[in-house]
Amino acid sequence: MNLADLRENYLKGGIRLADMHPDPYLQLEEWLKNAQDAGLLEPNAMTLSTSDSKGRVSSRTVLLKGIEENDLQFFTNYHSRKARDITQNPYAAINFLWKDLERQICMRGTVQRTSREVSERYFKTRPYASKIGAWVSERQSDKIPLRSVLEKRDQALRERFPEDRDVPCPDFWGGYNFRPSHIEFWQGREGRIHDRIRYRHESNQWILERLSP
Repeated sequence: MNLADLRENYLKGGIRLADMHPDPYLQLEEWLKNAQDAGLLEPNAMTLSTSDSKGRVSSRTVLLKGIEENDLQFFTNYHSRKARDITQNPYAAINFLWKDLERQICMRGTVQRTSREVSERYFKTRPYASKIGAWVSERQSDKIPLRSVLEKRDQALRERFPEDRDVPCPDFWGGYNFRPSHIEFWQGREGRIHDRIRYRHESNQWILERLSP
C-alpha cells in the first residue's frame, strides 16, 4: 500500500470572507445543518484533544449535544482520561471533519464542567440502554479482564433500575462546556490552495481574518 499516492482534489466549493456570518456560532450552526441535510452519519461528531499536566496529548471522538450561551456541550464520564486531563489542564482543541463536504472546523478554547442541573436534564433525554451504559462504565478507561465483566454489570444494573422506573444520573457522569477562543472554518480547494477563515476572540469581540493555506 503506497500511502504517498493517496490523494483527493477538492472541488466542491470555496469560502468568501464577505459571506461569513459575523457571529461564528451562527456560522457553526449553518455548517452543522449543511452536514445534517447532506445525510452525513453523526454530523455532530467531533474530535476532542486534551492534554495532562505534562503536556501529553490524547484525542477521541465525542458528540456535540448542544450550543448554549457560547459554549459547546458534550457529556462524558468524570472518571475518564479526558476528564482527568481537563482537571489538570482546562484547555482543549476540537475538530469537526465532514469529508464528503470537503470541510472541517478547528477550535481552541477552555473547558469546564456544566452545572449538575444541566447534566441531569440531558441524562433524562437519553435512551434507557444509554442510561444503563453510563452506570456500567463507572470506571471508564480502567483495565478489565473480560467483556463478561461488563455484561454481568449491565444485567445487574438492569435489575436494579428496571426500564419502567427512572434511572438516576450517576454522580460520576455529566457535561462539559467548551468555550472557544479561536474558530477556523476550512474548505478544501483545488491544488491544495484551501480556504481558511478564522474567528479570533479578542477584547470581547470576534475578529474575522483569512489565513494562508
